[in-house]
Order: sequence, then C-alpha cells, then structure tokens
Amino acid sequence: MEEQTSESASALPSSPPGDTLADALARHSHELPAEQVERLDRYCRLLWEWNEKLNLTRHTDYEKFVSRDLADTLELARLLKSGEEVLDVGTGGGVPGVVLAIVRPDLQVSLCESVGKKARAVEQILADLGLEVPVYPVRGEELLEDMRFDAVVIRAVGPLWKLLSWFKPNWNSMRRLLVIKGPKWTEELDEAKRRGLVRDLQLKPAAEYPLAGTESKSVILKIWPKGVRER
Repeated sequence: MEEQTSESASALPSSPPGDTLADALARHSHELPAEQVERLDRYCRLLWEWNEKLNLTRHTDYEKFVSRDLADTLELARLLKSGEEVLDVGTGGGVPGVVLAIVRPDLQVSLCESVGKKARAVEQILADLGLEVPVYPVRGEELLEDMRFDAVVIRAVGPLWKLLSWFKPNWNSMRRLLVIKGPKWTEELDEAKRRGLVRDLQLKPAAEYPLAGTESKSVILKIWPKGVRER
C-alpha cells in the first residue's frame, strides 16, 4: 500500500495551477540530474493514469509527490550504500521502490506487492520507464524465506508491532529493516514493546526530517537483531 506516513492527503497543500515537477522540486530545494527529473515526471504521469483504475496513491499532484513521496525516498537513499540489494515491501504504486531505483541507479532494487493487480500495474509502469526492477507478487515474509537482502524497506504498510511480528522469523534474510514512519512512531514502539516484539532487537531513528504541511517530523527507523554489530 502506498500512502503517506501520517495525516490525510487532504491536509497537504495542492499544486498551484500549471505546476510542474521542476516547480515543486524548486519549492522544496531538491536538485536532481535532468534525466532523473524527466524519468520521475514520467513516473508520476504513469502512476496517476493507473490510479484512475486502481487505488495506488492518494498523492496525485506534484506538490504531494515531492513533499511526501520524494522527500521520504531521498532520506531513505542517504542510508543505503552503493551496490546494496534492497527490497521494498508492500510497494503499492512504487513508493519508495520505483523512486529509489530512479534516484539511486547504483542500488539493486526489488519490489514486493501481494495484491496481484497492483503488482501487475507497477510492473507495467517499470516497463514503460525502461527500468529493470523485479516485482514479486507475494508477501514480503514469504519472499524472505528464500531470498536475502541488505535492506528491507517499508512505508505505510502497517503499525510497527505488526511489521515486527510478520518479519520475526526473517532476520537472517536481511541485514537491517528500514521503516518510514510519521510522528506517532513512539506510540507504535510502545505497543510493540508491550507485546514483547522488541526484546531481541536494536532500534534507533536513523533519520528525522520535517513532515510537510505539519509541525511534526517523519522518521526512518533502523532495526536489527541484538548481539549483531550495527549494519
């Protein structure tokens, strides 16, 4: 599922009339190579076209895309090393996975989406973009039974306690879990602790940054097993 990390999309300002991706990037002080801007623009238009048939995103203009989807992905990108194998679980319409593959072509990105029609849609979007990124139409924990990744990334799939419960058997299949969360992450962490799901894990905010349109902040939580050196 591709959603924002916190407040509803209606809380975000809409793009002004005639807005372009370049305009939105400039407003938020993001500088990217021209070829990446062109491909991101193409991605947005393909995603929004598919969104008329499927519920892939609630961010359907450039302002929402840049202030939430791209902002999350750029922060995530700073936490990944060149050449790493990355799995985006529950990619929905491709955030952050497709965006990550565009802005960090040095990574080996894979996508996982258990809803078949969404997986097929994002697979077609990737084909139209000319990106060779595999899409697996299964649940992430099933995929991790047989495959290994340096980082598993998750955005807007479920509360923290559910994620830790789902992936409890899979820590040998990933070097670390990176979870994008909104300002209520501390409440989710308290619930995960109450359920005993953090007892054997190390967890820390690896990134913290403003949540557009609010006075709150988003975080990227880095999680890995206790007794294992930080990765």
